[in-house]
Amino acid sequence: MDPLSVLKEFTTRGDLDKIERVGANYRFGSGYSFPCATETAYRSKGGTLYTLEALVHYVKNHHLKLGEYMQSTVKNSVPAVTLPDRKPLLDYLTGRVASSDSIDYLLLQQQNAQSQKQNEEYRPDQDNSAFVSRENAIEEVDGGYGKSSGEDVDYIMLIRSNERPLKSRDAILECKNRDFYSVLVNSTKREEERQRIESHQRKDGLVAKSRLMGAEERGIVGFSEDSGYDANPKSKLRKIGEGVPIILVPSAFQTLITIYNVKEFLEDGVYIPNDVKAKEMKGVKPDCITVQKKFSRDRERVVTAYEVRDKPSALKPDDWDRVVAVFVLGKDWQFKDWPFKDHVEIFNKIIGFFLRFEDDSIESAKTVKQWNVKIISISKNKRHQDRAAALEVWEKLEEFVRSRSHS
Repeated sequence: MDPLSVLKEFTTRGDLDKIERVGANYRFGSGYSFPCATETAYRSKGGTLYTLEALVHYVKNHHLKLGEYMQSTVKNSVPAVTLPDRKPLLDYLTGRVASSDSIDYLLLQQQNAQSQKQNEEYRPDQDNSAFVSRENAIEEVDGGYGKSSGEDVDYIMLIRSNERPLKSRDAILECKNRDFYSVLVNSTKREEERQRIESHQRKDGLVAKSRLMGAEERGIVGFSEDSGYDANPKSKLRKIGEGVPIILVPSAFQTLITIYNVKEFLEDGVYIPNDVKAKEMKGVKPDCITVQKKFSRDRERVVTAYEVRDKPSALKPDDWDRVVAVFVLGKDWQFKDWPFKDHVEIFNKIIGFFLRFEDDSIESAKTVKQWNVKIISISKNKRHQDRAAALEVWEKLEEFVRSRSHS
């Protein structure tokens, strides 16, 4: 094959990286080798034939801008492909067009014939020489240069220029019939299992700590300004039963916060709509979940675990002693059958929160404003603001418990 056809074949296959320059030759994989200065059959608009090195350099750098490309040709001492020839040449080499009017094998043969007449020594036709053998190259150098001009011939360099590489640096690293994907999968599984175990240990430790705090204080949960927990509260306005404190949420879907999405909101500071979270959980509604405060402005504060429930009717009398907060729906029937006289008693003993969108109408919070309830507003679209709202809930809750312990 002639150099132009070989170059097109390697370009269309995406094997340009296998074209290497070795000395004064271009080596196309292990099958072809041509001198860099070999003229190809591709004729420029000016009527001259492009050399192989001009075409190889262009097709490897066609993505460069015109100025950068011209600087590259000057730097590497390579003939440049003119601007009018760039697109037609690239279309031909990449296979977008099957042929081109610029391909002139007749002109190439004429120039080769004229070159043979001008030179005394014999040079094989470049169109018919797919690979220059080592024996022919040595005979040519001996006859053309070594004997007539008296110059020394570097046979080592000549041999190296005609070597065929059997393996490349990348090929040596390839392992046939070996798959490292299973190693990656096993390593990932071990890491996930380790993280899961550590997460459960932290969660169990926090729950145990909360229970221990309740037991030590005979059911009194107190907080100090420094550590978040007061081991010696001055007075107890209301006794909280032994165990994990309880937060109640509405069971109705018309409220923003339910047992479906309360964990993501309080723990991660991210609000997820109820319908989206319920769909993720495939409709399975838990009776009770545990939430922990994972973020705070005060890094020294002790983190306490809380139980979240949405069925007040299922609470036993001792369980009501552990209720510390409630997210209100804004309807009176939410507090039906609660063991309290009225809303005043409820929100004196339990802190109330009402979660709403900041652009909702005032009518939606008209009833809630008559109660001693903290209104927390979030944006419908700006989820990055949810963290501040969740942090406000935690701070109000801790402030409420501290005020009860110091009153």
